[in-house]
Amino acid sequence: MPTVTMRVNGKAVSGEVESRTLLVQFLREHLRLTGTHVGCDTSQCGACVVHVDGNSAKSCTMLAVQANDTDITTIEGLANGETLHPMQEAFRNNHGLQCGFCTPGMVMSAVDLVNKNPNASEIEIREWLEGNICRCTGYHNIVKSIQEAAGKVGS
Repeated sequence: MPTVTMRVNGKAVSGEVESRTLLVQFLREHLRLTGTHVGCDTSQCGACVVHVDGNSAKSCTMLAVQANDTDITTIEGLANGETLHPMQEAFRNNHGLQCGFCTPGMVMSAVDLVNKNPNASEIEIREWLEGNICRCTGYHNIVKSIQEAAGKVGS
């Protein structure tokens, strides 16, 4: 079995995996980082979004071996101890979540968006989130959350 080595949330990790092991499985099952969710298994919902070398990626469609020698950030890696990341705080302030299942992927996608385009318009935010599905909200408060956090998030 191949061995993968990567930095996850700032810590060097490695493990033996089957070649077909998905990154989301490695994160959840091997590293016990269960904040990254599996929602659809088809790359449609975005609940599994993590950052790979600073860019958002759906971890349900990436093999763990493809993430070898990369820097991965999961939702668990955003907060600074007890201090929430500005995007997490904005989601809380604006009720940008209901059941919370899609929230980790939404937050990770949103952080990538504002790092790349801190002045994104509402239309650009909604277009960016097309790969993330929320079954509870009407996206209005999610958009408000991203707009609030945009000025506070730095690359």
